Amino acid sequence: MHKPALPLLRTMSQRIQPTKNKKRPWLTYAWIFGLAAVVFVLIYKEWTEYLYVLATLGVTALLVIVATADLGSSDVSSGSALTDAQAASSGVGSSVPKTSRK
Repeated sequence: MHKPALPLLRTMSQRIQPTKNKKRPWLTYAWIFGLAAVVFVLIYKEWTEYLYVLATLGVTALLVIVATADLGSSDVSSGSALTDAQAASSGVGSSVPKTSRK
């Protein structure tokens, strides 16, 4: 008989765990409101040196997150041929097909 399909969470990588952000959506809004208020006060008081420090720390944090992210890992085997995105989206191969000469 036909084996039933596994649920979506089972087919995902085991390292990825579902998050529980649905319990406290107010916390996200509180952070957004709080940081917006801090930036507004810094602009109102004309404390640009603190704005520069805050912006620098924000960009640095973003760069650290991107640098430590495991972007290269995937479930695709390393032996498979890779295609470039433009050629894959248009349906045209990125290399010239081999033709036999007679």
